Amino acid sequence: MSAAGPSGTIGPMTTKDRIYRSPAAIAGGALLLAITAWLGIDALVQGSGRVPWLALAAMILVIPLVVAFTLRPAVFAGQDRLRVRNPFRVIVLPWSQVAAFRSSYSNEVVAASGTKFQLWAIPVSLRARKKAARRTARAESGGRTRGMGGLGFPGAGSTAAAADAADGPLRAETDKVMDELRELWEAREKAESAQGEVSVRWAYEVLAPALAGAVLLAILIATG
Repeated sequence: MSAAGPSGTIGPMTTKDRIYRSPAAIAGGALLLAITAWLGIDALVQGSGRVPWLALAAMILVIPLVVAFTLRPAVFAGQDRLRVRNPFRVIVLPWSQVAAFRSSYSNEVVAASGTKFQLWAIPVSLRARKKAARRTARAESGGRTRGMGGLGFPGAGSTAAAADAADGPLRAETDKVMDELRELWEAREKAESAQGEVSVRWAYEVLAPALAGAVLLAILIATG
């Protein structure tokens, strides 16, 4: 995950929002958009008959959806509120309205009302968690590496493990992000400026073109 914003101690001097997004999703989205544009433009230019219209309708449908699920998701953590930009909704929670952050197979923020909102921009990586758990276990056991005959000999691995152990338990990157959000929430939930109500807004800028593309594509297929 990438975080843009102050990286120091959370406190009154923090003024800018921390922005969390998924680099993997952004890279994948850019690739998908490039492929969609390449195929779509080729069909528009080279196609004949109904093909250009079908290609245009498909592009109007697909491009907003690709953007919604890859480039759009982001989490903005400020002094007074948490703003979650998911594929089809934008949720704003003042810190006083946050009840908990939960991490299992997905990362979620729970509002005081009990409503759960998934943090699309902070996906869970079970592989990263397992890797961090293995490194933590290796550090706690002294970091012995297996050598000749399957016997354990201390070496370079033990030095690295000792350094890991000194830094505390290892965490997956997205779990570290959730820890940062919890720290900010705990520091700001009682602040006067962090009071207010939860607001949820649908992303019509994504839904409208996608719906238009779907309707146009359905009409073209039905009349074909």
